This record gives sequence, structure tokens and C-alpha cells, in this order.
Amino acid sequence: MNEEDDRYRAPALDKGLDILELLAGIDGGLTQAEIAKQLGRTPNEFYRMLDRLVRRGYVTRLDGDRYSLTLKLFGLAQLHAPTRRLASYATPLMRDLAQATKQANQLCVFDRGSVVVIAQQEAPDYWGISIRVGSHISLFNTGSGHVLLAFRSEQERNMMIAENRRIAGEGDAPPELLSRLDQIRARGYEVMMSAQTAGVQNLSAPILGPDGRAIAALTCPFISLVNRPDAPAMEQAALLVVETAEALSKLAGSNLV
Repeated sequence: MNEEDDRYRAPALDKGLDILELLAGIDGGLTQAEIAKQLGRTPNEFYRMLDRLVRRGYVTRLDGDRYSLTLKLFGLAQLHAPTRRLASYATPLMRDLAQATKQANQLCVFDRGSVVVIAQQEAPDYWGISIRVGSHISLFNTGSGHVLLAFRSEQERNMMIAENRRIAGEGDAPPELLSRLDQIRARGYEVMMSAQTAGVQNLSAPILGPDGRAIAALTCPFISLVNRPDAPAMEQAALLVVETAEALSKLAGSNLV
């Protein structure tokens, strides 16, 4: 490093990056003392940095005294370009779903502590419930949030809840939700009354990646259409949502559907 480059050093940032780069190449994690030894420093130099990395979700503690990388960096690296591609691939399938169900639908992802709407398809007729693209909605009381939590590992789920608490400020996940997630996963989709709009049932299904994790949620805010007796009933609409989500999962590379 030349003198010009050295003027802009950030020692704390360098220390944090040193830890992340070291742990990225280690299976099973390292203790604080082992990290210090491999980086040629004293253990006390890393206490605060490790604590912050754990609290921010980049590092986790194993068996009390070993530190290992979480999947957060992977998630950040994978988020944006695949999300744009997914929204592009989803548009014609979401349009077909809207025509078949006579209902609106939206595609959501988890991003920086919130559930974010990345694509939206209007209902084909006059009436439907739509949500603006870019809207941030609840992780805990929406069908999309439930599905995104249900189809993740327990460790990832805890990380999502912690990030939501820190950034979105929703607090702890309701105990009844945590007990419900396994049921959602077993059923393969979520059906729940909207907590925001009376008379709406959220029908939500996961879009799965190659590893079986939910990378997005497809949701139809179902309303009963009294002026359209030919419109599918809620049970049939739910099956159509699941079929469309499975088609999107295959486009995303999943072979688990």
C-alpha cells in the first residue's frame, strides 16, 4: 500500500473485513483466540468487532465460543439482479393468474428487514385489491411475510426477525405465528384473513430457489366478487396461486416442485 492509499485507511472497517474474509474460508468456525492468532493480533482487539458483527447478523456464535459466517452476505450479494430478473419472468405468469382468478396479485421479497412489493398485477375487471410496487408491508401479519418466514431455515428465520426488529421496528414475532410456520410449510401455502382490509383473504405461496429456500412470495388478496358468478371460488384461486408459484420456482432453478 502506498502512502496515498494509506491516508484513507479505516482501521475498524479493515478489522471487520479481515474477520469476514477469514471466516469465509473456514468450516466449523473459529474462537476469538483463534481469529486473533490467525490475524496476528490480540484477542481483546476483536471483542467489540465480533459483538457488532453478531448483532448485525453477519456472524453467528456456535456452541457459545466459536464464530461462523451467516448467510447474510450471500443474501446481499444475490438480492438485486436476481430480483429484477424474477420480476421480469413473473409478469406474464402474474397476468395469466389475474385473468384466471379475476383477482389482483403481487410478488414480494424480504429486503433489509421488511417485506417489499417488487411486482404487482391489477385485477382484470373493475374491482380488486392492489398494492403499489415498492411498498413495505409487515413481516408478521401478512400472507407474504408468513410464507417468506415459513420456507427458511430456523437460523435464517431468526436473522430475518432480528433484522426486522432492528430496522422496521415490529418487535418480536408473535408466539402464535412461530407455531403456525411449520403448518404453512407442510401445507405449502398460506390462507389468512387480511389484518389490514376487511373481507380480504390473503392467498400466498412461496417461490423457491434451487436450495428450497423462499426467495419471494406470490400473494393474491382474494375478495368475493358478487357480480362475477363465473369467478373461481377461494379454494380454486388458492390452487391457481400455488401452480403459478411453482412455475416461477422452476424458472428460478428449483427442482423441488
